This record gives sequence, structure tokens and C-alpha cells, in this order.
Amino acid sequence: MTSSTLLLRLAAPLQAWGDHRAALDTRHTAPEPTKSGVIGLLAAALGRDRDEPLGQLADLTMGVRTDVPGTLLRDYHTVSDHRGIPLLSANLNAKGRQKPTSKPRYVRPTERFYLQDAAFLVGIHGPAGFMEEIAAAAKNPACLLGLGRRSCPPTFPLALGLTHTPLGEALEKHPWLASPHARSLFQKRNRGTAPGTIDVPATIEDPDGESVLNDQPLSYSFSKGRHTTRHVTHRLITLSTGFTPPPDAPAGEAHDPLALLGW
Repeated sequence: MTSSTLLLRLAAPLQAWGDHRAALDTRHTAPEPTKSGVIGLLAAALGRDRDEPLGQLADLTMGVRTDVPGTLLRDYHTVSDHRGIPLLSANLNAKGRQKPTSKPRYVRPTERFYLQDAAFLVGIHGPAGFMEEIAAAAKNPACLLGLGRRSCPPTFPLALGLTHTPLGEALEKHPWLASPHARSLFQKRNRGTAPGTIDVPATIEDPDGESVLNDQPLSYSFSKGRHTTRHVTHRLITLSTGFTPPPDAPAGEAHDPLALLGW
């Protein structure tokens, strides 16, 4: 069976990828897209209902390349009921309904964390025919898409195309996704002499991987178990920045930090 890799560009002013620290009053974000979040995005693009079995979607392999990590944004706000009644707690009764708080609370402070101005290259690998269906849905989604949360729509383009190359190789070959603004900041950080290459981290699904993530989706139904673990490997990928590298230092002027130690 032939297979393909779909490359997605996940970039936006704001992204938020839920992790195991999710709580009622504080919603954290992982530093990169989670598999449960990306598969959920693809399920929405296909028009799948939340209670539908994941089927082939759960069997897809994913890799993430962090081209621009972005910065962390903390959003503080409060929640109240417009009817002026006490808020409910996060605990459920036997009928599955929220219980009232032991002491009536009318205002609850909450925090939401987001990634600002981040850009990720995500590769999804699976059977060629199914990947063609997903690619078409990503370009013409059945539902509105969000990068982790509904309030975080992706910027254009989302789908970068299909390739028959393996997942890791596809992540290595695609050009750097940094925007002109991100490239400008990169150049300023390097005092106007930006290097010609940059090493970016990548997380690639691998059954023999040394790390374990708890973001393999099982179901998106509220009444069922939702995640399990998967193995990944971490690596650095060297990409061209498009900048002309600074000239080498003249002979005899190179600085050797170990020279003072007599090495």
C-alpha cells in the first residue's frame, strides 16, 4: 500500500494546545501542537461528529517541526452568570449535572495561556488515498477550524500539499516557515549578521522513540476515555534561513575559548 505525507502550516497570531495540566480555572498550552489537537482539527475539516469513531484518523503518524516557537501569552479574565445566580462547580452528581459550589460564588477568575506568533510545520503520514481525502478537506473544510481552541483560527495557507516522501524526510526538506517579521527579529537578535542556517527542534512519532507523550486520541466524546500514550523521538533539523552567512574571521583572529586552559 502506498503512503503519503500531508504537510500542514499551523501559524496564527494565537494558538493553544491543551495538555495534561488542563483545569477548570487555568488552561495551559503545550509548546507545540499535540496529536489529539491536530487529529481533532482534521476530523472537523472532514465534518466528523464528535461521537464518531476515529477510525483511520487514529492510525495516522505525526511529526512536528517548530520553526518559530512564539512567546507565551497569559490572558486573565473573570466568569459570571448574566442572570446573577451562583456559579456551578466542576463536580458532577449521579445524573451527570454540575453540582453547586459549597459556598456560593458569583465570580470566578480564570487564566488562559496561548502561544503568540508561533509557526509549526506538521506532517501527517498515512495511506495515500485517505491522505488525499484529508488534504482536500483541509483546503475546503466542512467546519470552522481552530488551532487548539475555537478562538484561534489558522492563517492561510493551512495545507501545503502532499508528498510521497517519508515523514522525517518531508520535515527535513520543506523550507523554513518563518514570516518576514520573524526573519527580521531573527536578524536583529544576531546583530544584523544572521547565520545562513538555523537548527529547529522536531518531534517525530516513532514506536521505538525514547519519549512518551499522552496525546494519542481515542475518542472526542465527553462520555469516553479520550487519550492514551505514544512514543516519539526528538531531533534537530538544520534549515536554510535565506540569509548570507557572515564571512569567516581572518586567519589568526579566530577565538579559541579553550586556549587559556592550554588545550
